[in-house]
Amino acid sequence: MRNFEFYNPVRIIFGKGRIAKLSGLIPQNANILLTYGGGSIKRNGIYDQVIAALKGFNVIEFGGIEANPHYETLMKGVEQIKAHKIDFLLAVGGGSVLDGTKFMAAAALWEGSDPWEILSRRNEVSVSVAIPVGTVLTLPATGSEMNGGAVVTRWETKDKLAFSSEKVMPLFSILDPEVVFSLPQRQVANGIADAFIHTMEQYLTYPVNAPVQDKFAESLLTTLIDEGPKVLANRTDYDAAANFMWAATMALNGIIGVGVPQDWASHMIGHELTALHGIDHGRTLCIILPGVMRVKRTNKEAKILQYGERVWKITEGTTAEKIDAIIAKTVDFFESLGIGTKLSDYGIGAEIIPTIIGRFENRGIKAFGERGDVTLEEIAKILELQLK
Repeated sequence: MRNFEFYNPVRIIFGKGRIAKLSGLIPQNANILLTYGGGSIKRNGIYDQVIAALKGFNVIEFGGIEANPHYETLMKGVEQIKAHKIDFLLAVGGGSVLDGTKFMAAAALWEGSDPWEILSRRNEVSVSVAIPVGTVLTLPATGSEMNGGAVVTRWETKDKLAFSSEKVMPLFSILDPEVVFSLPQRQVANGIADAFIHTMEQYLTYPVNAPVQDKFAESLLTTLIDEGPKVLANRTDYDAAANFMWAATMALNGIIGVGVPQDWASHMIGHELTALHGIDHGRTLCIILPGVMRVKRTNKEAKILQYGERVWKITEGTTAEKIDAIIAKTVDFFESLGIGTKLSDYGIGAEIIPTIIGRFENRGIKAFGERGDVTLEEIAKILELQLK
């Protein structure tokens, strides 16, 4: 196992009826900006619960944060923060709302020339201060409720970039599994896939003798395989919803990623599909991961075989046959969620390949992955394999 440091100060308040605890979590004299997305929280009752819990507080609302939050929208939120002297941000929504709110928390106090630098120059600059953030999660998927990461899209240039900072880690996150009851089938399926592939990005690399992290990751994968279909079949199965929600949080709160190599190639390529074609984030990952497994099957051989044996119980055949079966089983799982795993499922053809390669070239990105060897040529091959 590699050396590591681990820090996660996020307070989790988990269970039914927990939104009512909001009043005891936010300073009484806070000027709060309540952020949310398209307004589903006003239809499913979550908004009413939040407003009731915030009775007596000074609350300004900022809605309309998109799926894959737009920089242009978020900067309007930053204007509201400054105009109303906001000193606390409460994000009520899924990963996009949470990510967008984290960016606003940093951008509102950014001293550089352009807050986009937080994303575009994330390897050169750092966030030194941010407005405090709390969250009420409405869609299990991204793990944003318990980490310092965020992904933002600049609509003008079709760039989707990420940043990470301890300064934007939520002070608290309320996780009520009953919010799952009202979610559409597509969002639940996307959330299951997102959490599954978050886990795989930190697990499906190469062995470093880290059995705690490996077995923890495998438990998350098997939980999502077991519980995800239950949630899809019966949205009011509270226990299944709770297990799904907690698995999604644990998949990206840092624990399974300490002391081990991490990949994130599927995310790097998948972000381009979302930026260019608007495909749901979780679905882009289901397109790309099988291609990554196929192209990097030799480098990832040991962990693919371990994954296949421990998660899918695949133990018979030659190494090549087992790897083929493991990839097929993974694809079958994604498709059982109702998610297409080929670019053709989304009306995308081979013309996308030079476009994506060109975008990486323009950013000076030559390779990535756990070994830094997913080259531009291999990215092209991954996309080619996933055409149809």
